[in-house]
Amino acid sequence: MSGPPISDALPPASNATAGDHSVVVGAQPRRTPREAWWYLGPAFVASVAYMDPGNFATNIEGGARFGYELLWVLLWSNAMAILVQYLAAKLGIATGRTLPENCRAEFSRPMTLCLWFAAEIAAMATDLAEFLGAALGFYLLFGIPMLPAAVLTGVCVMLILAIEQVGFQWLERVIMLFVGVIGVAYAIEMFLSKPPWAPIIRHVVIPEIHSGSIYIAVSMLGATVMPHVIYLHSALVLSRREAHDRHEHRHRKMELLDVLLAMNGAWLINSAMVVMAAAVFFAGGVQVHSIEAAHQTLGPLLGKFASAAFAVALLCSGLSSSTVGTMAGQVILQGFLNVRISIFLRRLVTMIPAIAVIASGLDPLKTLILSQAILSFCLPFAMIPLLVLTRRHDLMGSHANRPITNYLAVLSTVIILAMNAWLLYAIFTGNS
Repeated sequence: MSGPPISDALPPASNATAGDHSVVVGAQPRRTPREAWWYLGPAFVASVAYMDPGNFATNIEGGARFGYELLWVLLWSNAMAILVQYLAAKLGIATGRTLPENCRAEFSRPMTLCLWFAAEIAAMATDLAEFLGAALGFYLLFGIPMLPAAVLTGVCVMLILAIEQVGFQWLERVIMLFVGVIGVAYAIEMFLSKPPWAPIIRHVVIPEIHSGSIYIAVSMLGATVMPHVIYLHSALVLSRREAHDRHEHRHRKMELLDVLLAMNGAWLINSAMVVMAAAVFFAGGVQVHSIEAAHQTLGPLLGKFASAAFAVALLCSGLSSSTVGTMAGQVILQGFLNVRISIFLRRLVTMIPAIAVIASGLDPLKTLILSQAILSFCLPFAMIPLLVLTRRHDLMGSHANRPITNYLAVLSTVIILAMNAWLLYAIFTGNS
C-alpha cells in the first residue's frame, strides 16, 4: 500500500548524496556559538530508546536481584552506544542517505532482505516493550485497566506524531521534554533512596558477572544499545544536513557533541534505575517480580511521592519511545524495501502484537526482559553493516573511519556476540 513519503514523519534529506562530489564555491557563512545549539536534537530523540520501558524492566530486575553488581554493564553499553550512534549519524551526514538506504544501494538483494528481516524483528520487539510500558504507566497512575490503557496509549502516540505537522523540531522538543521529566523523576528517586556511594563506584568500574546474571546482563545490553535507533539516527541528522557537509566536518563534530550529551544523560538515568532498585529492593531483601510490585513497594518504603514519580517516568518513557519506535519502523521499511506507508498506519499495525500480549495476560516484566534479549541478538545485523559502510573511503570521503574507530567498532561487535553466545550456553545448560 502506498502512502505519504517518509518526509511526512521525518525531516527531509539533503539533495547531496554519496555520489555528489560538487564543491560549494565561496566562503561558508560564519556560525556563532549560539548557532551550535541548532545542531542539538537528533541524538536526544535517539536517546529516548535508551531509557524506554525495556530499560525499566531490565534495570529494576538487575538491581533488585544483583544489587549494584551489573552497573558496569551500563557503563560499557553506554560507551558502545556513543560509538554506534556517532557512526550512524556520520553515515547520514557523509552520504545524505539513511543506513537502510545505504544497505539497499550497496549490498545484494538477498543480503538487504536478510538485514530488513532482522531490523523488523528488532522493531517489533521494541514496539512491544514501549507500548506495554506506556499502558502500564496509565494503569499505575490512573488505575485504568491494561486493555483500555493500551488503546489510550495508541491514541496518545498518534497525537504526538501529529505534532510533526507543525514542524519536526517541535516534535524533537516534545520528546526532549519527556526525557527531562524522566530525568527529574529519577533524580527524586535517587534523593529519596539515599544509596551508599562506595559500592556504586566500585561496581561501575570493576566488571563482575556469572551464569546466574548473564541473562539480565545481555538484556541490559540489548536495552541500551538499541538496533532500531541506529537506523533512525542516520535519518534524523538529514534535516540539518547541507551540501557542503560532504566535504566539511563541522556538522559531524557538532553531532558528536549531541551524542555525548544525550547518551551520557541516558546512562545516568539508567544507572539511577539500577541504583534505586538495589538500594530499596535488594538492600531491603524485597522480592520484586513485576513492575506493578515495584511501584506498590516504593510507596510504603519511600512514600507516595516516590511511587508517583516512578509511574510518571514510566508513562513518559513509554509514550516518547513508542513515538520514536514508530519513526524508526518507517525508516526501516522505506530504506530497505523502498515501501512508503502512512506513519499513522504503521503505528496502527504495530499496536496489534502489544494489544495481543496485554489481552492474553502474559507477565509484563518477563515479556519486557525477553524483548530486550531479542534486541541484543539483532544488534550485530545493524552494527556490522554500519561498520562495513563507514570504513569505506569511496562512500564516506574524508568522514571515513580512522583505524582506531574501526578497531573499537569491531571490539564492540565481538563483545556483543560473545555475550550472546554465553547467554545461549547458559540457557541450554540450565544455568541462566
